[in-house]
Amino acid sequence: MAFLVAGTLRVATQMADTRDSLGRKGKYDVRGPKAALMLISPGVVAAAVTALEDVFQALGFESWERRQVPVQGFLEKLAWFRERLDAHRHPVGCALVALVAPRGQLKQPQQLVRELSGCGALRGCPKVFLLLSSGPGSALESGAFLAGLRELCGRFPHWSLVQLLTELAPGPNTQYDLSKTRAALLLAVIQGRPGAQHDVEALGGLCRALGFETTVRTDPTAQAFQEELAQFQKQLDTCRGPVSCVLVALMAHGGPQGQLLGADRQEVQPEALMQELSRCRVLWGRPKVFLLQACRGGNRDAGVGPTALPWYWSWLRAPPSVPSHADVLQIYAEAQGPLGNGNFFPCWSLKRTLESASSNSFSEVTVGSSCRGAPPGRSDQADILTVYSAAEGYVAYRDDKGSDFIQTLVEVLRANPGRDLLELLTEVNRRMCEQDVLGPDCDELRKACLEIRSSLRRRLCLQP
Repeated sequence: MAFLVAGTLRVATQMADTRDSLGRKGKYDVRGPKAALMLISPGVVAAAVTALEDVFQALGFESWERRQVPVQGFLEKLAWFRERLDAHRHPVGCALVALVAPRGQLKQPQQLVRELSGCGALRGCPKVFLLLSSGPGSALESGAFLAGLRELCGRFPHWSLVQLLTELAPGPNTQYDLSKTRAALLLAVIQGRPGAQHDVEALGGLCRALGFETTVRTDPTAQAFQEELAQFQKQLDTCRGPVSCVLVALMAHGGPQGQLLGADRQEVQPEALMQELSRCRVLWGRPKVFLLQACRGGNRDAGVGPTALPWYWSWLRAPPSVPSHADVLQIYAEAQGPLGNGNFFPCWSLKRTLESASSNSFSEVTVGSSCRGAPPGRSDQADILTVYSAAEGYVAYRDDKGSDFIQTLVEVLRANPGRDLLELLTEVNRRMCEQDVLGPDCDELRKACLEIRSSLRRRLCLQP
């Protein structure tokens, strides 16, 4: 069983033993009440509700609200849930929302996520969304995922939630073997992007230090983005020995809908580039890391809370502002086609560490779809880690010294190259969320947050 997870948590927290978790750097403080809500479409069988209740209990939620409502009413019920939390006027330790709907009806849940993210009581707290699908006859297609999650929560109550989700995927319960060839491709538009050259130099140096055979191409046109990636894939296919891992960095200006702009200002879809490489035969079962440093829209985030910290705010120890779209974890379990063995894939992106016993920007995850030409049980959606420098719809920041994302990433990975990459990316996101950026468009401070999507099935350490 596999799945895809996405979110914006700054850390993977522990919810069972809060005293222990508070003693660890990078853990959420979840000592406040943990609020949970189930929104279930009419007709979902009772077994599905029972499975969800078991998971809620395994994650340490002693009580929860349950509402049966059509998908069209989900937003209204979430608004009611938000108002109820805000009315308490006390911080909440964590919020968990399960949304169960017919297959295909939860394609774009950003509005639902934004509704809860605006809750004042949840500011800086982890918000976890379980987006589950029911198929013909109202069977819960993600039942295997829920059963596995419930079992692992009981067996490993102190594991981080990210660890649990990775463990749920099929495959040996170890980390990826990176002892063979590792290859990296860096495609960067330098022209008209001050500081971009520093990103190329820093990231290229890191990749070589980690043992990656690194290819760098600067100022590619939109067509050259595709051609260079095709050539990279051809080299992988003709490689004499096995390939352990690939890393691809795409750095350019971004279009209003998240497109990449080549040096010729023409558009190319980054997802299409990534999908093409994921079908590479020699990479089946191998981790594929994609780093995207580019704007994904024109929105600018002023953050939630004080937009600046003059001396009196510091004296009062007022909490700093955080990105309005941070601290969100979305877990999707939705099959979109026949998956050989009925596998599922999740995707996440967080700002801190959220741990299990009640336990990387918004991310959107589609789970499933068989890959063309892949062996039974395999999917071209598995073993992929994608990191966006900005949340969907928002700008990414860069100055003459380089981009915040790439420079912070290189700093963190150089300091701890042997640690799990998802944990390191959570640390990168935490540092970025704490930064105040003075955008070129105005004199007001802005905030930025990474979006991390993962369908990895094992731990990934770039330095074996």
